[in-house]
Amino acid sequence: MTTRRDAPWLALTLLTAIATVGFIDRIVMNVLAVPVQKEFALSDTQVGLLTGFAFAVLNVLLGVAVARYAERGDRLSLIAVGTLLWSLATAACAFVGNFTQLLLARVGVGVGEAVGLPANQSVIADYFPPEKRATAMSVLMLSPPIGAFIGAAGGGWIGQEFGWRDAFLIATIPGALLAIAAWLFVAEPPRGRHDREASDAVPSLWAVLQRLLGLKSARHLLAGSTIASLVGFGLNGFITFLLVRKFQMSLAQAAFFAALLGSLPGAIAVIAGGKLADRFGPARPGLYAAIPGVCLLLSAPLYILGITRESVTPMLVLVFVAALFQYTYLGVTYGVFQNLLHSRMRATASAVLNAIYTLVGQGFGALLVGALSDRLAPEYGSAGGLALAMAITAAIYLWAAAHYLLAARHVGPDMARVRAGES
Repeated sequence: MTTRRDAPWLALTLLTAIATVGFIDRIVMNVLAVPVQKEFALSDTQVGLLTGFAFAVLNVLLGVAVARYAERGDRLSLIAVGTLLWSLATAACAFVGNFTQLLLARVGVGVGEAVGLPANQSVIADYFPPEKRATAMSVLMLSPPIGAFIGAAGGGWIGQEFGWRDAFLIATIPGALLAIAAWLFVAEPPRGRHDREASDAVPSLWAVLQRLLGLKSARHLLAGSTIASLVGFGLNGFITFLLVRKFQMSLAQAAFFAALLGSLPGAIAVIAGGKLADRFGPARPGLYAAIPGVCLLLSAPLYILGITRESVTPMLVLVFVAALFQYTYLGVTYGVFQNLLHSRMRATASAVLNAIYTLVGQGFGALLVGALSDRLAPEYGSAGGLALAMAITAAIYLWAAAHYLLAARHVGPDMARVRAGES
């Protein structure tokens, strides 16, 4: 007797929980890097490597290869195995003795997530019809803000009270439990059951890339979301450092505020963006891109104004308001991509997108902020240089917004072509 159930909201809940744990294991490094930097005497550039590029280095290559198997094989098995792997790699971070060993352990976390996460969106897309996918993907995209809060606040408190090594060990537990739950309770849904274009044929990797790059809306959404992810990962990677350096907060205090800024407004933004898009997008498809585009346009000046304040209260308030706008693109973008793809392209496309976001966004976002901070520190001080580096990086949101506004002109015609069965 099987325990697996074909239940859309059960699948969405468990897979969102797994994605949340994945983000916890990513983000916890951002706050634990404060004591790690002190113990191993690291520069901000080295911190950027730990919080970004180390995770990205193999994740981007392995994720695409695993996704090709996911188009044919059992996606839930991959999700369960990958979740267990990255949880064990997180535990390994607790036993390192130097910077190089920690760098390699973070590579291991990236490898585990490359196995476990690419099939997530493909499974959800097969559980929900096109008119509900932006909302479903927005729920799935609650994983970054929820994971950010738990990883930063929890990791910061445990790191301060018990040490950064114990924080890594504790972060291992929920992933292992959720891997078992996914294996036992989530059924593999029929592929493409809500899509006219569904078939048993698995398109080639080249066909997937042609779909992503051949549609004008997809090209601009890819460019805009990649740029936005670079900014978001870069800013989130150093907010704890700024609060410690500039406002002399303890690790636990700084981690709590960093967690709050990275979670509550993000959760509101992700759900609101998805709901607005599904409410107005079917009648005016351009709004699927225009809504996040306008929000990104507003977030840049708000963040720059906030991050450069000399008092902590106005800084926190303005950055909180900016975050209400800067994360609306997440769920909407993934929902639109799923609607533009063949049902057996989705795992591969998710892996390709994740590879781009991980390499460019997480890999180079924190590295960019760290390198700018090191360059500006001699003139503006460690706190002032970091704040200015973050402000410069936040301005790049304007570039991302331009791509979303350009995409708005093409989303409607491109969706119509896909629904008509055109490549």
